Parts: sequence; C-alpha cells; structure tokens
Amino acid sequence: MIALQSLLPPSPTAARFQWKSPPTRVRIFAVASSSSKVDWVKAADAEFFQTDTRPIMLFDGVCNLCNGGVRFVRANDPNRKIRYESLQSESGRKLLQRSGRSPDDISSVVLVEKDRSYIKSEAVLRIMEHLGLPFPQFALMLKLVPLFVRDFAYDNVANNRYEIFGRSETEACDIS
Repeated sequence: MIALQSLLPPSPTAARFQWKSPPTRVRIFAVASSSSKVDWVKAADAEFFQTDTRPIMLFDGVCNLCNGGVRFVRANDPNRKIRYESLQSESGRKLLQRSGRSPDDISSVVLVEKDRSYIKSEAVLRIMEHLGLPFPQFALMLKLVPLFVRDFAYDNVANNRYEIFGRSETEACDIS
C-alpha cells in the first residue's frame, strides 16, 4: 500500500503549482483500492439508467399482494413514469446489490432511482408521488406519520403477505 503522506506536496503553495494532475502512482492506488462495488455501481448505472432515467420498482414476483400492487401502480401511472422488475430476476438482484441490499432479500418493495434507492414505506410513498392524482397528495399526508410507525405497519403486512394474500408458483405479474 502506498503511504499517502509521501504523495502529498510539501506545502499548499507547492500544491497549486506542482499538482496539476495526480501522479500515476495515485491513479494505480485509486484503482487498486476502489472496491469492485464502486465499479459495479457505475456499470449498473450505465446498464439501467443510461438511456432511461425512470425509476425502477422492484417487487416480489411470486407475491399476490406485490403483483396486485404493480397492477394498481400501472393503472394509475398514465404517463408510465415507473419501470418494473421482479426482485427474483437477474436485473432485480443486480439492482438490490446496487441499493446496498442482499441480492436474495425479497422482504421489501424497493424503488431504485439513478442516485438513490428507497425501501419499505418510503418506497411506497415515493411511488405514490409518481402516480396521478390524488396519490401524490395522499403520500404527502402520510409523510406526516413518523417513519418508524409507517415501517412498523409495512413490516407487519410484508411479514404476513403470503398468509393473507397468497403466493403464486411462478412470477405471475405481467410487467411488460
């Protein structure tokens, strides 16, 4: 590992004149020290958001509640502001990792935007903001409820979703 102090100029005045571009050693150090996650996130951004900047809603493709939620969002998203991807798909797993979650984590709906991801109740409210009236106003009212209360309610439904709403054997939602 390269000692960073040896790469720094002796004084701020010298830095202004001597450091117009970093030495090659710093570039190699930066590449060697940057985790593959940083490179992977940049690759994922290029793959998912280069030509289409609309957010992506990740959902459990075998959950009947989630599939119904996708159908509801599609019906109330006349301008097609949101894209959809199953959590179980290869793209969904990549987007989960990009969001800092385990690729096997199907415990929550996730809304992935180019610069940020939302989970649980925050994802639901953010999705509502993209829908037609009256859902953005309803989301604004729900934001007055503290996050821990919203997430507690979300977790209770999410943890029992298969028992209450059932589960399909295959990814049943038509998201094309």
